[in-house]
Amino acid sequence: MGKTITICFTNNKGGSGKSTTCSNLGAAMAQAGKKVLLIDGDMQLNLSLAFFSEDWVLEHATGEKNLYYAIKKQEDLSCYVVHTPYENLDLIPSSTLMSSIEYELFTKWQREFILRKCIQKIKETGAYDYILIDTCPSLNTLTINALAAADEVIIAANPQFWAMVGLEDFLLTVRKIKSRVNSKLNVSGILLTMCEERTNLCKVITDEVAETFNGKLRIFDSKIPTTVKVGESVYYGEPLLEYAPRTKACRAYQNLAKELIADEG
Repeated sequence: MGKTITICFTNNKGGSGKSTTCSNLGAAMAQAGKKVLLIDGDMQLNLSLAFFSEDWVLEHATGEKNLYYAIKKQEDLSCYVVHTPYENLDLIPSSTLMSSIEYELFTKWQREFILRKCIQKIKETGAYDYILIDTCPSLNTLTINALAAADEVIIAANPQFWAMVGLEDFLLTVRKIKSRVNSKLNVSGILLTMCEERTNLCKVITDEVAETFNGKLRIFDSKIPTTVKVGESVYYGEPLLEYAPRTKACRAYQNLAKELIADEG
């Protein structure tokens, strides 16, 4: 096993599909034989709910084996890993206390680097090929921690007008974090999610994104189509690979996994 690659999924707008992408990409990578660790950094618990029942998630979210306590105690994340029902796929659960993490980090020395320190030992062991970090839909201290810990960032974006407004400004902010906090951070690209391919608006906005960032930033070939199966799979605590493996969305996540794995060279 080679170098562990840490990828952060972020967007400053909710409803971008980043949590769904993180969970299903992780499952697709695991299916492809890669060892994957998912880190749920969103207080909405969506990443955890993608693999476990609501009762299980709430039990861990209100307990002490979750990301909140790992950061609060500045401990090695290895102690907080739980195994999902799927081979090659592990999880660090989120917590209902994540909303107060800003307070916990406020007085800490070099607070933007705490998550990086918590991840360091896991990365050094090489136990995982990929660490995927889901973040909350805002640029708070925890999101900055995730970007400081990551090798790459993928920006999930819904091709709707208001979702695209401010995307360039957000990318500028990410680049500022790269210059000030994590010089090794690579903006891997923009992933278009929830694409209504049959609608003219989706096509127009997709073309505009391609034109705006052509030659400047990668737009992933894989585009995630809209399907009710995504919501259903989350409700039943299963990734699309398990719940609806024949859907276009599932195949799109598998293709995205292939794109990223191919980047390893």
